[in-house]
Amino acid sequence: MALPIAHRRGQNTNLAGAPREFEDIYDQMGQLINAAFGDIDTAAPWSPPADVFETDDAYVVEAELPGAARDEVDIRLNEHELVISGEIVEKEGRLWRRRERRRGRFEYRVLLPSDIDPEGVRAQLNEGVLTVTVPKSTTSEQNRRVEITG
Repeated sequence: MALPIAHRRGQNTNLAGAPREFEDIYDQMGQLINAAFGDIDTAAPWSPPADVFETDDAYVVEAELPGAARDEVDIRLNEHELVISGEIVEKEGRLWRRRERRRGRFEYRVLLPSDIDPEGVRAQLNEGVLTVTVPKSTTSEQNRRVEITG
C-alpha cells in the first residue's frame, strides 16, 4: 500500500524534494533524542572501528579516526593491553548539513599476547587511519629455568 503524499501549503512536495524532507525529519529526531537523553556525542566514549592482525614480527592495530589530529590521540601500553584514547574536537564555524562521523571522546582497548616488546612500539596517523605496530619480543621470557628452593 502506497503512503499518501502530504501537501503543505505553499510547498511543492514532489519526489525531488523528498530526500531533503527525510533529512529534516532525521535532524528533528536527533534533536528530540538529545533533549530526552542528553547529547549522545559527549555522554560516553565511543570505540572506533579497528582491525588487529599479526605479522611474523609484530602485532598491528589499524583504527579509523577520521578528522583526528596527532595531538588529539593518546596511545598507552599497560602490560599487555593497548589503549588508544583521545578526543576529536568539533571544528568551529561549520554549518552542518549532515553529520555521520563521530566526534568527542573515544577509547579502544585490545589485549595482546605476552610476547611483545614494549620499547619498540611505533604509531603513525595517515589519512584518518591510526596504525600502531607492537613488535614481538626477540627474547623468550616464557622459556626460563626455575630453581627449586627448600
